Amino acid sequence: MSDNPAAAPRPLAIAVLGTGIMGAAMARNLVRAGHGVRVWNRTHATAAALAADGATVATTPSEAVHESDAVVTMLHDGPVVLEVMRHAAPGLRPGTLWIQASTVGLEVLPEVAGLAAELGLVLVDAPVLGTRKPAEAGRLTVLAAGPAQVRDTAMTVFDAIATRTVWTGDDAAAGTAQRLKLVANSWVLAVNNAAGETLALADGLGVDPHAFLDLIESGPLDLGYLRAKAALILEDRLEEASFGAATAAKDAALITDAARDAGVRVDALDGARERLDRIVHAGHGAEDMAAAVRASRLA
Repeated sequence: MSDNPAAAPRPLAIAVLGTGIMGAAMARNLVRAGHGVRVWNRTHATAAALAADGATVATTPSEAVHESDAVVTMLHDGPVVLEVMRHAAPGLRPGTLWIQASTVGLEVLPEVAGLAAELGLVLVDAPVLGTRKPAEAGRLTVLAAGPAQVRDTAMTVFDAIATRTVWTGDDAAAGTAQRLKLVANSWVLAVNNAAGETLALADGLGVDPHAFLDLIESGPLDLGYLRAKAALILEDRLEEASFGAATAAKDAALITDAARDAGVRVDALDGARERLDRIVHAGHGAEDMAAAVRASRLA
């Protein structure tokens, strides 16, 4: 939360570029907080659905960012972020705050920072931790890096979408927020992969998966995230994507590539990446990441 909770921040004009699972929830919470929110998405119907929540729907990125105090990008990956912001450039004012909330990884971040400098924007790198339900409830965790002089404005945005903001540094280009996000997501992916493989093994050995879950219940091996992913698998609800498989595959690639560049072997994550790639190529990318369980049966 903000360092000065007694202050009553003024409403901001905020553009949200990207209204998928996370971006749509963030936009709704910004509207509820009293901000003027303009949204854009490549698939127009996805953004248009937010009109009922009080957001203004734009047809182009440039229209969305016109006269905005802050621009939030919540897009699939770094190349898409760069493409969309270049399209937004004609509508941007120098000095506008750019809150880059996508997980773009380390390789693309310098280009993102370079584009911000080229356009005269103040960049805050701010990837978020959380999935659909925390996003909808405004209970995300923001990992943020950016200059101290814009933190009050940034926190006005973060307070509407998150319950915790962790500032990792003053220089967005240094990659401190992205690095912490990759480490956190490595744990998410590890648990997701282990859940799928464990349930698949139980099925293959003729063991009732519920017997395994009952065995570890309330003990040191139990885990809330395991329970959540196991429920999606066992109840055949993989189409209810909380964290999409295609996005998870993208993040797995960012993590394993960063690990390779750092000289760190991450064998389990290499396996998780391969399993996610396999199910995405088989047409399950829009399902929840727990659909990686299907990789245990795919040739």
